Amino acid sequence: MRSDRTIEARERFPFLPILALTFAALLIGGYHLGVEDAEIYLPAATKLLHPNLYPYAGEFFLSHGHLSLFGAVLAATAKLAHISIDWSVFAWFFATLFGTLTACWLFVTACFTSPHARWTAMLVATAVLTMPAANTGLLLVDPYLTARSFSTPLAMLSLTAFLERRYAYAAVAVLLTSLFHPQMVLYVIFLWAVIWASERVRTRVGEPLPIPVSGFALIPGGFHLSPARGNYREALFSRDYFFLYNWTWYHWLGLLAPLGILAWLWRSDIRGTRPAFRLVCLALIPFGLISIASAAFICSSPEFEMFVRVQPLRSFHLITLLFILLLAGVAGEYLAKDRKWLPFLLFLPLAIGMFIAARNTYPHSAHIEVPSNTSRNPWVNALLWIRGNTPGDAVFAVDSRYFKDAPVDVHGFRSISQRSALADYYKDGGVVSLFPDLADEWKHMSDATYGLNHFSRAQFQSLREQYPEVSWTVIHGSAPAGMDCPYRQDSFQVCRMPALNRN
Repeated sequence: MRSDRTIEARERFPFLPILALTFAALLIGGYHLGVEDAEIYLPAATKLLHPNLYPYAGEFFLSHGHLSLFGAVLAATAKLAHISIDWSVFAWFFATLFGTLTACWLFVTACFTSPHARWTAMLVATAVLTMPAANTGLLLVDPYLTARSFSTPLAMLSLTAFLERRYAYAAVAVLLTSLFHPQMVLYVIFLWAVIWASERVRTRVGEPLPIPVSGFALIPGGFHLSPARGNYREALFSRDYFFLYNWTWYHWLGLLAPLGILAWLWRSDIRGTRPAFRLVCLALIPFGLISIASAAFICSSPEFEMFVRVQPLRSFHLITLLFILLLAGVAGEYLAKDRKWLPFLLFLPLAIGMFIAARNTYPHSAHIEVPSNTSRNPWVNALLWIRGNTPGDAVFAVDSRYFKDAPVDVHGFRSISQRSALADYYKDGGVVSLFPDLADEWKHMSDATYGLNHFSRAQFQSLREQYPEVSWTVIHGSAPAGMDCPYRQDSFQVCRMPALNRN
């Protein structure tokens, strides 16, 4: 599948245009420190850089951190460059954003011959990078840094190298993907197998197809046939998108419509395409259908509930990104050849729409949260004060439902304050859905702090007796009389916990 023109295109890699698209993607989607899943990933990196931090309840982020190079890379960058962990995160966010667009360029170069097809695909992809991938709970590219920020471009590079039969490069890229995100790499390997099988169908129909129906042979231990029970069941079912029977008709449309369009593209004689184009279109169809069938099977009986966390529909993260590049490239090939302005006409309304969606997602925060000692978000300001004015080994109690509090804008307590805290219900509940052994600890802690913003002093005293390690709290609202609160600003108060009774 390699050609002289592909090699030529690589020799003329458009560094400056892709760098410009990277800045455009940053302006459209924004950047936020420590939001959403970064609450899981970022503390692991911070603790590697400053081992004295997070002395309590670290298992809620180290469970993920031990499985990825993410934390080590961020900590090493901060140490070697003599910069803060916040600047290390921002630098890597920009680098991985550039890497993702670079991987997209190499993919469209492998699939299309004409510049107008490639650049239309690139402009459309740049505009919609922060769109959701069906109902998987994933965005194509998050406006914050996580392990997926690394695994996405690496997976795309691996796929493109595989399509071009550059197997050594593909193997290195997939190995790096596994080191950053052991779960996401399974989908890439699975797609490799489907592509290989699809080629065999076209060339030797009678040959048996070695298509792996799932990645179950590679999943870790702790999986068994039985319904989820107790506290783990509560954590698992809090992720309703894990269960296909909870999906609405428009969620199903997000699964099936791309596969139908890909089937049409595969069967059509699309001009200006290379063999890789039809091969990918063909391979993505069984790849998606097998993923849907696997998810439906897992959800078919309570006996399979312990396997739901495998999340086979995460394959649609890759399917959606590839589908957008392929469809936009075809649109560019047929519509933009004699209309040089059309790619920009497609780009502008998409970019404006995604920008508005991004602003509405984080209405209380700056669109691009460059590392700073202050923030326009009052919750983040409280956390930055905590970082600079409380002991590194302090342990905090925060209302376990704080993530849904409007001013919070889903900024994680641990990731920004760099302090330990009792488990919260939402983000730590997501960790529990993947690591069942943490369920009881999570439930006890999150129940103990439920409604904390309205606790009386006696309730804070009771909490301190239950968890004597907890020395500080953050209250959204008024603190009870008698509490020592050195920080009071914009409806947030940071207070010392009442002293333990020594009888």
